[in-house]
Amino acid sequence: MTAILPGTVHAIGVPQPITATVEGEVLRPGSYSLPHDATLSTLIAAAGGYTDNADLSAATLTRESAKRVAAPLSHPRLLKGSPADLPLADGDTLHIPTRTPGAPVRTRPRPAGGESFTGPNNFGVTGLLETPNARVMPENRYRFGATQVHPYRYYYGTVGLFDRLEVNGRVTEVIGVPGFDNNTSYGNFKDKAVDAKFQFLKEGKYLPAIALVVSDPTGTRVYASQAIVASKEIFPFDFSFGFGNGRLGEQPLPPQMNGFEIELFSNPAKWAAEALPFGGIQYAATPWLTLLAEYSPIRYERQTTDPAQPKYFQTAVPSPFNFGARVKPLKWLEIDASWQRGTDIGVSASVAFDIGRPLVPIRDEPYRETVEASRAPLQDRIAFALVDVGFSDIAVATDAFTLRVDAENDRYFFAPRAVEVLLATIAPLVPANVEYVRVQLKENGIPVAEAAITASVLSGAGSGFLLTNRIRAAAGFRSANFDPPLRPTTYRRWFDYSLKPSFEAFLNDPSGFFKYRVGVAGSVSAFPWRGGTALLGVEGYPLNNISTSNAPLSIPIRSDVAEYMGEKASLSRLLFDQILGTREPAYFRAEAGMLETMFGGVDAEAALPLWSGRILAGASGSLVRKRAPDDPFRFLDTGNYHTALLQGRLNVPEIDAAIDVKWGRFLAGDTGVRVAVSKFVRGVTLSAWYSATDTDVFTDPYNRGYHDKGISVEIPIRLFAGRDSETAYRFSVLPWTRDVAQDINRYLPLFDWIGRNAGVLLDRDQQSTYRGPR
Repeated sequence: MTAILPGTVHAIGVPQPITATVEGEVLRPGSYSLPHDATLSTLIAAAGGYTDNADLSAATLTRESAKRVAAPLSHPRLLKGSPADLPLADGDTLHIPTRTPGAPVRTRPRPAGGESFTGPNNFGVTGLLETPNARVMPENRYRFGATQVHPYRYYYGTVGLFDRLEVNGRVTEVIGVPGFDNNTSYGNFKDKAVDAKFQFLKEGKYLPAIALVVSDPTGTRVYASQAIVASKEIFPFDFSFGFGNGRLGEQPLPPQMNGFEIELFSNPAKWAAEALPFGGIQYAATPWLTLLAEYSPIRYERQTTDPAQPKYFQTAVPSPFNFGARVKPLKWLEIDASWQRGTDIGVSASVAFDIGRPLVPIRDEPYRETVEASRAPLQDRIAFALVDVGFSDIAVATDAFTLRVDAENDRYFFAPRAVEVLLATIAPLVPANVEYVRVQLKENGIPVAEAAITASVLSGAGSGFLLTNRIRAAAGFRSANFDPPLRPTTYRRWFDYSLKPSFEAFLNDPSGFFKYRVGVAGSVSAFPWRGGTALLGVEGYPLNNISTSNAPLSIPIRSDVAEYMGEKASLSRLLFDQILGTREPAYFRAEAGMLETMFGGVDAEAALPLWSGRILAGASGSLVRKRAPDDPFRFLDTGNYHTALLQGRLNVPEIDAAIDVKWGRFLAGDTGVRVAVSKFVRGVTLSAWYSATDTDVFTDPYNRGYHDKGISVEIPIRLFAGRDSETAYRFSVLPWTRDVAQDINRYLPLFDWIGRNAGVLLDRDQQSTYRGPR
């Protein structure tokens, strides 16, 4: 096999993962992709362990083409390494039946780690009410919620970004305190902040969990603090104790408008002198009810930077003790009620979900060959089948030993999934004399990935075993040294279109905190030749209240964006884009026209994948002019702008993350660096960025010394559509738009065009993305 695909990323000659299934009394029944040396205990751990009703002594193991055999089990820790911990083979099915009625209920040990105590505090960070604890949200889980405790109203979103790390974004509204004097349209005062918690010590049998909590480290820092907190579970109780400064300490922290400040690190002696103790206890009365009590150190009368202090807290609050109850009527819903500060009732509601889990089960109907199609030649039969399941630009060639199929993936978000569907679809059509099947996936005629498999793997199409699992375990991929695409092709796609709903928000303008526009964004594309795209994009927003009272700044790159977003209809793009790829590969892209809503001109990029795509190295440059917001074909007389940037991306598939760096000259003429960190979770991409550039080119005080920053999320439509799709929506949240470290908003950046087709990511997706339910 390695002779067919030299340099494969997931070589077929090395030990391959196996797929095993567990049925019956486990927490998450389903099929799992496991290491080649997996055993029964590995499968049980992957499925979350037994239920209380599991009959361990009656478990059975079924091996493909064999009868069921007894496989008596015990607790996973006792089972692991014992003679009963049988090795698994590809295709095994473990069945754990329900215990006999009347038999004693088996009690499952409750693991330490505070899984029952990961609810949000008032402003979203995992904790009690006004204070954090040392618990963190599970990795790849997110939460949205709102809380009201007079005079505060909180809106928050929290994500378990990595194991031990959670990040929280929040808006704090002070009821009855205007945001701006003599400006009633903005409404109450509102403060935006970001918090992070890192659990640097996990809870053990005797040791507590210990976490560092950093709240609001930049900007106005009205509600900033840094805390170290420990939590220990003695189920059904969870105890927390910590120290914090700032909001939790003797006095508030000063603003840090254009940078970050963490006094715990920069001045630990000052932090220790100002920190105050806090703590609390939670009691899990039932699986759906938790009671809690805390001691809060907040000295409201000393919070002189808090706009609420002069009006509501001129004297100390009656009590530092808070009490509450948390109710979880559903796994994803939490409702809290509390009595805080000795005077105020608090209410809160939040929802939490796993990132990337489809809300509607994805089902792609298999191909069923008609009698008429079965009479056609082999190449036509394969082309008929692949068009039906979401492929185009198809070419088929065969010799005495190898069947080769080239196709463009028009439907599937992940390339390994596209290969699985393609091979499973053509499996019944593979001639008996063929020993190998090779697949080349293309994007607009340019090869992006190749896969190969032995034909014997496909010969089980008629068996009861799930064919795609066998394909997943046996297929080998490569992302370089592609063979030339086959010619001629059939079912070439010459045109395409898209139409999707669009929602955009414009936050924190003095004329109103929350401005928005709701409408549709559509495009029509033509593909006249390999790698070439002509694109027309239009947008319409019948619901649009975006406006601004701010004047554009000294070099208005993006600070006048409200003038463009305020239009109810616009020509968003009118361009021609050309991508070229070499066999090694290296990629080049050039485009010209109305590149985006605000700029038109020419732009070019180059990208070189290195070390199987672990690193992408490249460069970009553009020469553009500002478009008129009210005329789709007119340019403003503001001169030319240009960029010259070196670009790089480090893919870290081991933690499903990537780091992007741009260094050089940005649109306004400021030079410096922009860094973005992304986390990829089953198709959803979470990103945050930060810039540091020489802002001396600006004359206004808002851009000088400023660091551009923000967060974004890209959500694939497959999570909601009930079918696979390549389409994804991107949403960004950033402070008031300024002009620092700005680049062209490209139609399809070259690094993103390569995307998950980088070699190390193909291998990662093949192993982890399409395992069974967990």
